[in-house]
Amino acid sequence: MNKTIFRKYIQALAVLGASLSVSVAAATPDETLLSEAQRHFKPLPKDLSSMEFPVTPKQVALGRALFFDPRPSLDGTVSCAKCHQPALYGTDSLSRSIGVKDKLNPRNAPTVLNAALQASQHWHGDRTDVEDQAKKALLGAASFGQPDFIKSMAQLEAIPGYQAMFEQAFPGDSQPVNPDNWAKAIGAYERTLLNASPFDDFLKGDTEAISPAAKAGLRRFIDTGCVACHGGVGIGGSLLKKFGLTEDYWKSTGSQIIDKGRFDVTHNEADLYVFKVPGLRNVAMTPPYFHDGSVASLNDAVGIMAKVQLGKTLSHEEIASIVSFLNTLTGALPDNFATAPVLPASGFRPTN
Repeated sequence: MNKTIFRKYIQALAVLGASLSVSVAAATPDETLLSEAQRHFKPLPKDLSSMEFPVTPKQVALGRALFFDPRPSLDGTVSCAKCHQPALYGTDSLSRSIGVKDKLNPRNAPTVLNAALQASQHWHGDRTDVEDQAKKALLGAASFGQPDFIKSMAQLEAIPGYQAMFEQAFPGDSQPVNPDNWAKAIGAYERTLLNASPFDDFLKGDTEAISPAAKAGLRRFIDTGCVACHGGVGIGGSLLKKFGLTEDYWKSTGSQIIDKGRFDVTHNEADLYVFKVPGLRNVAMTPPYFHDGSVASLNDAVGIMAKVQLGKTLSHEEIASIVSFLNTLTGALPDNFATAPVLPASGFRPTN
């Protein structure tokens, strides 16, 4: 390379460097925070349809009816909506949910809103998706309580109106009322239960969508290390982690029962006290917190998480700042969830 060309090359680099410096200098604090947030989080998609689980209007309509209908349960008292109530943002506000014949569930019911985003279902992560969860709930002793799928489908078929709805939702199926189609229909409905929040608007570029206090809380959420587990589109929900990395969780939560977590599924020592990291969307609306509903206050939950997961003791001001950010994760209820549908008329009354 001759001297003239080399000199011009150096000059070009200098101009480029100056241009980049001006560009960086010109970025506002809000723009810098937005750019960093966009690396850690993603806004909600419009729906969660996939090739394996398409979201069709007929399936969604059927799934919505089934979601709110208690009659397919063993004693006719339990529906999906019993534990996932619209008025309570898809939860039941209980520490541990109640199933058929008042049987107590072993764990807290997380919100159904945005649940289909998550990599697995249940606190143990032992359900692969919302369809798997819906199907197995039919036989769950503390949920629908049916002894087998034959019994559950017999109760469903006895309700006039469902046969036609299943036929329309699953055309070409010679026997459409079956457990797999039950699961697909409810899954299709739950895949529509997405509710965008002000934070989604922020992630899309509207830096005024959240308050200065919330922006400060977002900065602290990132800098404290919360984002290591609570990232992505669900602000969590994609990982399985030990609860209590720096100290036993129950010492801080006051849990009356020490839950061994995923160990109960795998019997692997590495899974002792491992739980699914919950998604934080709508978290301000869904107390009580943790797998056993042992903590009522979101401020307390934030402080406990910092302590037992990160080994950090946050001040009241630091906790309040993070909670200001978490409040921006609350969105309006989806229209098809805010109210219950009119259900097919009953044809019989359960006798169990």
